Amino acid sequence: MTGNKIENKGGMFFAAMLQINSTLEKLDLGDCDLGMQSVIAFATVLTQNQTIKGITLNRPILYGEQDESTVHLGHMLKENHWLAELHMSKHDVKNCGLKHLCDALYLNRSLRYLDVSCNKITHDGMVFLAAVLKSNTTLEVIDLSFNRLENAGAKNLSETLTSHNRSLKALSVVSCSIEGEGLVALSQSMKTNPILSNIYIWGNKFDEATCMAYAGLIQMGRLKPDNTDVEPFVVDGHVYLAEVSNGLKKHYYWTPTYGNALCHSSNAGFSLVPVGQQL
Repeated sequence: MTGNKIENKGGMFFAAMLQINSTLEKLDLGDCDLGMQSVIAFATVLTQNQTIKGITLNRPILYGEQDESTVHLGHMLKENHWLAELHMSKHDVKNCGLKHLCDALYLNRSLRYLDVSCNKITHDGMVFLAAVLKSNTTLEVIDLSFNRLENAGAKNLSETLTSHNRSLKALSVVSCSIEGEGLVALSQSMKTNPILSNIYIWGNKFDEATCMAYAGLIQMGRLKPDNTDVEPFVVDGHVYLAEVSNGLKKHYYWTPTYGNALCHSSNAGFSLVPVGQQL
C-alpha cells in the first residue's frame, strides 16, 4: 500500500481487518499519511495478531511532542512474540521514544529487524540501544541511518558490539554525522565480533584513519565487498573510500535500469531476515 494516501480512516480499516485476518504476513503502510489514531490502533491489534511477521509504518502524520506512538508500539513489542520486522522510518522518534522501544526489547524475543532511520535520535539514545544489545539475542539487523549519532553514539555501539553482543549481523549508520574516531571504533569492533558481517557507513566524515581501517577490513577478508557500501581506492599513495550501491534496502521501492534487481547486496536486510522476501 506504499504511498497510497489512505490516511487515518483507511489505516483504521486495515487495523480492523487485522483483528480477524489470520493469513497476511507482511503489511507495508509507509507514506500513507496514517494518523496517530491508526498507528495506536495497529499497536493495539498487534498485541493479539499472531500472523503478521513484518509491518512498515514509515512517515505517519503525527502531531505532538511526547513520542506517544512509540509508547504504544513499545507496549506492543512487550506483548507480541511473533513480529520479526518493524519499520519506523520518518516516525519523528526522539531519544525518549527510542528508550520506550529499547525497554520493550528487554522482553521481546521475536524482533529481528528494526528500522528507525530518518528520525531525531542522537548519541544520547545510543546509550539505551547499546544497553539493551548487551542482553538482546534476537535483533539481527538495525537501521539507524540519517540520525545524528555522532562519535559518542558510534563509540557506545562499538563497545557493546566488541564485548557483549554476538547476535547483530548488520548495522547501518549512513549519514549519521560520525567522524573518524567513531567510524574507526566501529571498524575495531568487527575485528573481535565474528557475527557482525554487514556495516554501512557512507555519508559520514571520513578521515585517513577511517579509510585505512575499512580498507584493511576488506583486504583481510573480514568485511566482504558485498556487505558494505564503501570501496577503497588509492590516489598518490593515499587511501580513500568510494560509495558502492549496497545497503539494507536499496532496491525495495525501485529497481535499477541495469544489473540484477534482486541482488542480495542491495537488499541485505531482507536477505538476512527473509520475512516476505519474495516481495
